[in-house]
Amino acid sequence: MTYVMVDIEADGPIPGDYSMVCFGAVVVEPDLNRTFYGRLKPISQKWVPEALQVSGFSREETLEFDDPKTVMASFAEWLSEQCGPRKFFISDNNGFDWQFINWYFHHFLGTNPFGFSSQNLGSLYKGLVNDTFKNFKHLRKTRHTHHPVDDALGNAEALLAMKEMGLKIGLE
Repeated sequence: MTYVMVDIEADGPIPGDYSMVCFGAVVVEPDLNRTFYGRLKPISQKWVPEALQVSGFSREETLEFDDPKTVMASFAEWLSEQCGPRKFFISDNNGFDWQFINWYFHHFLGTNPFGFSSQNLGSLYKGLVNDTFKNFKHLRKTRHTHHPVDDALGNAEALLAMKEMGLKIGLE
């Protein structure tokens, strides 16, 4: 199974009413050199300035981004090329990241290459250390910048560190 760490930035709290601005993905493996980055044109007239500000882009900039259907098709093709038939979505906040990726795949392509499941990185760490109050973020090496590739890389580094700590996980 191929684990793919994903991070997204959005201009609001939910897909459909608001837009995914950009996302990054990395195949989780020791060298972490297989990455994807997509920037998507808004799908809605609604946006929350504070949410968009996190991404570092202005509304005007996002209006020049790529067509979402084209980006999602490119991501699906990248996943097909980079991963085996079994790929697994994992993120720092899968309740947020997954809802956008899943919605965009189904809305624009009619299917999600990840299937119907995702994993939350923070929950894995809490289980590994047997403490729901512990946080994994100290395991990141790459600085958390809110650029989704940087953030996905840092989270993938944390997952690799968890494997070294004894997490039983099959990484290809």
